[in-house]
Amino acid sequence: MTLETIEIDPAETPSGTVIWLHGLGADGHDFESIVPELNLEVPIRFVFPHAPERPVTINGGMEMRAWYDIDPGSPLSGTDEIRMSAAAVQELVDAENHKGIPTDRIVLAGFSQGGVVALHLGLRAEYRFAGLMALSTYVHDHENVGTEVSFVSIDTPIFMAHGIADPMIPITRAVTSREALTNLNYQVDWREYGMGHHVCPEELVDIKGFLERVLS
Repeated sequence: MTLETIEIDPAETPSGTVIWLHGLGADGHDFESIVPELNLEVPIRFVFPHAPERPVTINGGMEMRAWYDIDPGSPLSGTDEIRMSAAAVQELVDAENHKGIPTDRIVLAGFSQGGVVALHLGLRAEYRFAGLMALSTYVHDHENVGTEVSFVSIDTPIFMAHGIADPMIPITRAVTSREALTNLNYQVDWREYGMGHHVCPEELVDIKGFLERVLS
């Protein structure tokens, strides 16, 4: 599965790359407009891939861009598709490596479904990422994630942010995911905001700070 992407390069030589995965039903353009809003003081390259189109059970089988299927009656049914999507994102990581940007200068970011895939790949990677940015999302199969995480990923900085009024992914699910990670000795920078299932201005300030910290 080869992913089409939108790529934004800084005026100067990039100090690193952010690969940012969108949520269910959106596409790579979803967070494209956020780049200038971040007003970054560090030159960072952004890659926004488009998820493939597939039927989504929770939406009546309608086809839309999705990193994996969501079936409310079978919460773990998307496991294989998550693995496939993670493998496709790994190809984007490999492409950045070929451009001269090592994995430890790459941040994997994702919103909602995209965050699930970003965490899946980042926690199991053979090489340490610069950081993982998990926005309004959760760890898939958190009860068993400890059996698959890689040793090198333990020191990866993780930024997790969630809205306290999120109607799509309740914040309790994100808190449970955070606790699963901290129990495995991951260092999680946890933020919560008075919002629903989206990104707010205060969160953008915190995202800017995280990216500049891990990619300076």
